[in-house]
Amino acid sequence: MSADKIATSAWHKASWRDFPIKQHPCYVNKESIESVERELSNFPPLVFAKEADSLKDKLAKASRGESFLLQGGDCAESFSQFSTNAIRDMFKIILQMSVILTFASSRPVIKVGRLAGQFAKPRSNDVEVIDGVSYPSYRGDLINSQELDKREPDPLRLLKGYHQSASTLNLLRAFSQGGFANLEQVHNWNLGFVANNNFGKRYEELASQIEKSLRFMNACGIDTQTTRQLKEVSFYTSHEALVLNYEEALTRQDSLSKDWYDCSAHFLWIGERTRDIDHAHMEFLRGVKNPLGVKIGPNATKDDLLKICDILNPLNECGRLTFIVRMGADKIEQRFPALLRAVCEEGRNIVWSCDPMHGNTKVASSGYKTRSFTDIVSEIRSFFAIHKAQGSIASGIHLEMTGTDVTECLGGVQDINESSLHKNYHTQCDPRLNATQALELSFMLAEILQK
Repeated sequence: MSADKIATSAWHKASWRDFPIKQHPCYVNKESIESVERELSNFPPLVFAKEADSLKDKLAKASRGESFLLQGGDCAESFSQFSTNAIRDMFKIILQMSVILTFASSRPVIKVGRLAGQFAKPRSNDVEVIDGVSYPSYRGDLINSQELDKREPDPLRLLKGYHQSASTLNLLRAFSQGGFANLEQVHNWNLGFVANNNFGKRYEELASQIEKSLRFMNACGIDTQTTRQLKEVSFYTSHEALVLNYEEALTRQDSLSKDWYDCSAHFLWIGERTRDIDHAHMEFLRGVKNPLGVKIGPNATKDDLLKICDILNPLNECGRLTFIVRMGADKIEQRFPALLRAVCEEGRNIVWSCDPMHGNTKVASSGYKTRSFTDIVSEIRSFFAIHKAQGSIASGIHLEMTGTDVTECLGGVQDINESSLHKNYHTQCDPRLNATQALELSFMLAEILQK
């Protein structure tokens, strides 16, 4: 089916079932998956239409350079590693990064977490060989288990994913609205294991400047205790919309506008492996009103990008569509400029975000998947330089990261090397920046935004 036919054909929330699909679980027990879908359909929505609309309005400002998108969080959330402390520390590091970027750029930072639903992952291979035996690949806790004897997709995991997402959202709302995000707490956001390194100290210096500014405002008669913008933050959730049984079940019609929203998250994206024009993931997401993202890798073509625009953003709305560019440090300068130029020449309204993680994954000699901090920084610098040369807006950053002190990515101020990867390697799937590396990256990015 052509892009024109898809864009004009009748959509309903189950129409994706008539399309080819990739990277999707095949549930053997049809009665079980249908029962789970019915149950999910009766659960309360996790997010609300007005929240998604609010995010779209803010993303429209990012597309014009009036704000900046910071999207980050776990590679894949875990059922077993779920804890209040882990969510709190992720929230802290996002707050720290946003303060650094806001202070440097004098622009609001849109805070979007890869949280409360990022449980499923596409995989390069359908099977993995362990000790000479082939097993179905682990595809994230929403689908199957890392345990080798539990690799069959289990519909009941969708219910567990919903309940954990609801708990996560409840905690995030409490943190963002209940005083934790108050700027007067800016010193308390620094994580203990970060505080004594160079970038933790730089953050403390910045926090002291903010504290001094707040005292000045109070002295001028501005009551910072009652100014909501200083006491609270807006925090949004996002995930890859991979398991469409789950997404469909949580898609609801807004009672006021009569539009359809995927109420599993504020922002959904389609991955590089599932962005085929005539496939199910594109069909499903074209019909929901949430702001949407699409991962764009080095093999993307001009026609791919323009057809995606036609299908997902036929009205060319600002803030509706984000292209998340994930080329790799060694390919972005060769592949991205022509694509960017083509989209700009067509006058398409796009939020351009850089994912410097996925194109830079490699396997260390020790067998651990990893990424080089140097490559990550290089791709970010190239992304911004290409936009500057084109005269377009680099609107955001998309990171896999954690608030804990993991050793999964090489380099940075801690000088993590291949021999030390094993010390604290806990990711469910892909390597993440730790909190120190995330802070280091934020100060580097702040310098770019100041130029």
